[in-house]
Amino acid sequence: MPSDTSHDVRARAEGLSRQVAVLPVGSFEQHGPFLPLATDTLVACAIAREVAAAYPVHLLPPVTISCSHEHADWPGTVSISSVTLHAVVRDIAASLRRSGVEALVLVNGHGGNYVLGNVVQESAGSGVRMALFPAAEDWEAAREQAGVRTSLLSDMHAGEIETSILLHCHPELVRPGYESTDFIADDRRHLLTLGMSAYTESGVIGRPSLASADKGKHLLAALADSFAAYFSLASSKESVGGRPETTNPEGSQR
Repeated sequence: MPSDTSHDVRARAEGLSRQVAVLPVGSFEQHGPFLPLATDTLVACAIAREVAAAYPVHLLPPVTISCSHEHADWPGTVSISSVTLHAVVRDIAASLRRSGVEALVLVNGHGGNYVLGNVVQESAGSGVRMALFPAAEDWEAAREQAGVRTSLLSDMHAGEIETSILLHCHPELVRPGYESTDFIADDRRHLLTLGMSAYTESGVIGRPSLASADKGKHLLAALADSFAAYFSLASSKESVGGRPETTNPEGSQR
């Protein structure tokens, strides 16, 4: 949980054209027999903390339950609807705007939160500039820099990347068994129809046996480097085309 005071937030915003908030969005879903249900939230928070250590952003507490319906066959998984997640993020953005924070970057830790892309897509004209991080390209660059051997296609769930990040940030939460639970299922075209249980018995799709704390450390460092472009875009008062933004009489950005 962030420990900022209001004074800290105000002081950090001084000199910025636009204050940027960072919202980790995770999930509460199965991650095989060796990673906790909160894995996606822990990963999103780890990325957000790394970003906050490198850039003057307003770090928010995480959204901990999201759209995990494809994991419902495993005990402990909890989901909310995409409509609810959409509304929660939009409400947070509106609240931030009322307090003077005009940019929000969503740090997404769960691939099933497809609706977050729609929230960002629909944010144009809302008065809050939004972005979604990391993109697939950011993960690919981080994977290469960290020496992760599994491709992004194969490293789908509780694999080399997620296990490495938790081994680095929360080794006490990683239980024995990741060394021998590798499972690959690259053809998952019916995943949303059939759910994860149609493709994996253990809940794992990936190669967690290749994970290491060192890889986790380098993954986070690489993602923090990639965030530079997002921070520049989010904090700028210029539009994408390079023209300064103007405000309509109702206060929304055009």
